[in-house]
Amino acid sequence: MANPSAQLIARRTEFQAALHDWYRVHQRRLPWREAPSLYKTVVSEFMLQQTQVATVLPYFDRWLRELPDFAALAAAPEAKVLKLWEGLGYYSRARNLHKLAQAVAAMPAPPRTPAAWRELPGIGPYTSAAITSIAFGEPAACVDGNVVRILARLTGETKRFATGVDAAKHFTPLADALIAGATSRGDAAPTCDPGTHNQAMMELGATVCFRVKPLCLTCPVAGFCAARRAGNAESLPRFAPKQIEQKSVIRTFVLERGRLLLRRGSADAKRLAGVHELPEAHDLGVKPDASALLATKRRTITRFQITEQIFAVKPDAALRKRIAADGTLEWVARDDLDRVTLSGPHKRWIAELLR
Repeated sequence: MANPSAQLIARRTEFQAALHDWYRVHQRRLPWREAPSLYKTVVSEFMLQQTQVATVLPYFDRWLRELPDFAALAAAPEAKVLKLWEGLGYYSRARNLHKLAQAVAAMPAPPRTPAAWRELPGIGPYTSAAITSIAFGEPAACVDGNVVRILARLTGETKRFATGVDAAKHFTPLADALIAGATSRGDAAPTCDPGTHNQAMMELGATVCFRVKPLCLTCPVAGFCAARRAGNAESLPRFAPKQIEQKSVIRTFVLERGRLLLRRGSADAKRLAGVHELPEAHDLGVKPDASALLATKRRTITRFQITEQIFAVKPDAALRKRIAADGTLEWVARDDLDRVTLSGPHKRWIAELLR
């Protein structure tokens, strides 16, 4: 039996035509696709890492109003950058985007190749391929979870992958082969258009080839799909079960004279540098009374399922002394809470508790 990947590559031109024609008609109207620019592409790709489009849209619009280009972003103070990012999570993305803008603004011209972009902060294989294919027409395939899902189903690949990274590495040669010679169709002479191909693949995964209940009946490339013929699309791709770890966190809610005590992430923190959260009990050296429980919150971050209990704490002389000696603990007036950068969950929790 012929190799499914080889069969798909042999029909590459037909596949591209079906996919690209569908994309031109059905693509979503997104702000970074209207009057596209390198800067819009870069900002959107950073924001879309691990974040859904619907969540990103208001952030993107506000960001472009405040920081319209690389020069404006490069010159902005980090506090402003983090405040504009507040609620999107994974704040290292904002700091890397800030550093990248400073690097690009200092260059005589932006880099044009994937390899050159990977030298910049926060840029990996997927992001470098997305930026250079869309902005410069580089034939570099984007391979994220959406594209892995599409390619696994097109080829009927039943191999079980340990991680998404392993799956992306497995499918990258096929993705590269499918983007090779991508052409735009129309009255003009055909030209290489890898950006359209990458965006069409991403759009297909986001709007048709869903993880659960894919819309196979309306899929533009259903005729190329081995999983549709086998009737097992929803079971692909296959991954080893995730090992979920449980974590418990005790938080404190210290409110006194209209001020709330917050902890600011240290400058060398990996995730939350410069971002404020409610202090943990061990930050204050206290053991809250069980009767002072205000709320219990649960959330999932990567492989961790986290249960966070928030307790009211009344400061005494010893605690006030500890707060004064700790440079990461600070009192913030209720009226000033909108001026500091809070992590998304803590911003919601604090608003709820203050009500």
